[in-house]
Amino acid sequence: GNHGLPSPTSQGRAVTMVASRTVVLCMTAVVSLSSLGFSSAFMAPMAGSSLLAKRQISASTSPRVASGVTQLNMKVFDWKRREALVADPSLGAVTEGEYGILGNLSPAPGSKRMKNRKGRGISAGQGATCGFGMRGQKSRSGRPARPGFEGGQIPLYRRLPKLVGKGMGRDGHQKANYGLLNLSVLNKCQPNSEVTYETCLEKGLMTKLRIKKGTSVIYSKQLVKVIGCNDENREPVKLNVAGLTVKAHAFTASAVEQIQANGGKCVLLNPVTNQDLPTE
Repeated sequence: GNHGLPSPTSQGRAVTMVASRTVVLCMTAVVSLSSLGFSSAFMAPMAGSSLLAKRQISASTSPRVASGVTQLNMKVFDWKRREALVADPSLGAVTEGEYGILGNLSPAPGSKRMKNRKGRGISAGQGATCGFGMRGQKSRSGRPARPGFEGGQIPLYRRLPKLVGKGMGRDGHQKANYGLLNLSVLNKCQPNSEVTYETCLEKGLMTKLRIKKGTSVIYSKQLVKVIGCNDENREPVKLNVAGLTVKAHAFTASAVEQIQANGGKCVLLNPVTNQDLPTE
């Protein structure tokens, strides 16, 4: 009965297919246009940066200005000024102001930070208690404890010894412990000879001095002091050797008296350099 004509159902299906294809094509066109716009927006800063690089290269290859003004080539740390610098590269150029270049300098963007303002609200991170907490002695106003206070125990300034007339530093508390060289050892020496601690050790007249406390050795040299002594009967030992030149870092009054009475000589040594000190 249709005489070879398509049925209405087939016509509706054909129209539906054409409409769907049209919608798909429209959506594809919209997506392509949006992606093109996004890529152009994304590539715009890169194009500006490449343009900036080309301008910097051309400026570096060009002859320098006689006044010494050059293009400022540095990384901009302030993100607020990056876009402006890309748009206008002349913003980063050093120019001569009223007082010259030195009077027109400023800190690098991003290198200066504002100080931490305490007690100005909780949004700053140091508001209210200002970082001192809510309880405890250290959160109160004023100084929590006097200088040197250690909670009730004996403080350091009371634990250290005090020497009258001496400072509290390193040099004030050094007490030299001398190795003792008795007059009985000098009686074993040859007349008119030079006597030191080292020569007595070499000849075997005495044993090595061993001092465990205090400063007894400076620059690998033993500090030696010549003193008088008593014999087995607790009688003072008298020096019997004449013409001795005794070198030591210190002498007692009795030792000096006996050495000089026998025609000898007492020579003081520098405790640091171990050299002879000039006599007055």
